[in-house]
Amino acid sequence: MSRLAAAPLLALALAACAVPEWQKPGTPLADIERTMGRPTLAEPLESGGQRLVYSRQPAGQQVYHMDFDASQRLVRVTQVLTLENFQALRNGLDTQDSVRRRFGPPALLERVASFDGPIWTYRILDNGAPRQAHVHIDPAGVVRRVMFTDERLRDLDPPH
Repeated sequence: MSRLAAAPLLALALAACAVPEWQKPGTPLADIERTMGRPTLAEPLESGGQRLVYSRQPAGQQVYHMDFDASQRLVRVTQVLTLENFQALRNGLDTQDSVRRRFGPPALLERVASFDGPIWTYRILDNGAPRQAHVHIDPAGVVRRVMFTDERLRDLDPPH
């Protein structure tokens, strides 16, 4: 294989191996983007820094916030798809935009007859158990309720 053809494959392989929680504080933003690839979202922070959001949805159960200071150096990495973070959403106050900034796009966008508006479903792990967080958003874009269900990935017991 020629060197020109091998270089893009090597870059792709290295990006696929990058893990957010292994990134070290102080790493420049440009280095993170080079190893991690393009983020799902990028948001300015009040401190003058920036937050890169890397989502593993819809198949994965993690969304990482990578916060950078004003000098574009990594300050912290936080996995935000937790039961506690969804329980902290404020019905009637949080909005579709604040949910997207916090958790990125949902794994599933659903509707049910008993609620007028979309339901954003995120796949999460709760103490190692696969669950789903369902964020009900009314037509005005306001969070009205958050519900949780167990996510059954496979039958553990064979049929009898």
